Amino acid sequence: MLRKFSTFWLRHIHPRLAPLIATIGIVGLTSCLLILFVVAKLAEEVLEKEAFAFDTSFLLWLHQFANPSLDNLMLTITNIGNPSTMVIVAGTSLGILCWRHYRVEAYIFVLACLGGLLLNTGLKLFFSKPRPELWHQLISEKSFSFPSGHALGSMVLYGFTAYLLAIHHPKFANGIYSLALILITAIGISRLYLGVHWPTDVIAGYGVGFLWLMVCITMLKLQRLKQGQFFGRNY
Repeated sequence: MLRKFSTFWLRHIHPRLAPLIATIGIVGLTSCLLILFVVAKLAEEVLEKEAFAFDTSFLLWLHQFANPSLDNLMLTITNIGNPSTMVIVAGTSLGILCWRHYRVEAYIFVLACLGGLLLNTGLKLFFSKPRPELWHQLISEKSFSFPSGHALGSMVLYGFTAYLLAIHHPKFANGIYSLALILITAIGISRLYLGVHWPTDVIAGYGVGFLWLMVCITMLKLQRLKQGQFFGRNY
């Protein structure tokens, strides 16, 4: 039995996994699996209409720091993750990619953005989780709560944009990734501060967004490998 399993693995499964493992690495693959597990557990609890005790307690704890100055700051930050702003950023990025004749990057970029939009819309409708109403909110949101569209969208758009900038400007890669991480984190925190999302919504949004981001980056890497343009660049 063991010999049959080994033969099956080497002939059918390993050839398909080898390029994936070589592209994203063992650490990346393990991280994706762990995030997938966390997202699946959260989704299971949401489907069963289970309440997370720390959701409410964390929001109430965070709200005690509210003040006019922080209100204005968080409103500004959350606007960076709004659909209108992200459309402008995505359109500008796509225009630059087309202008520079980065066709593969442009194609995957469009796929990443559309996939993120479909995931956000589909998951919100599927889970239909209501938003928190713990205090008078500064902004009004009419869509469902789970997962956070701002968290998911910012992870995909700003994460993929940062990746594209980093591979074409490797000397500034650390700074680019750091700025992207700060921005994405700040957008998620702003949604919690404003009381329009539960913490689990933001966690799930980041998780789904990260998984889709990794899928798109992997597709880009594989496409570059196929075209023979991978070598000599930090992909």
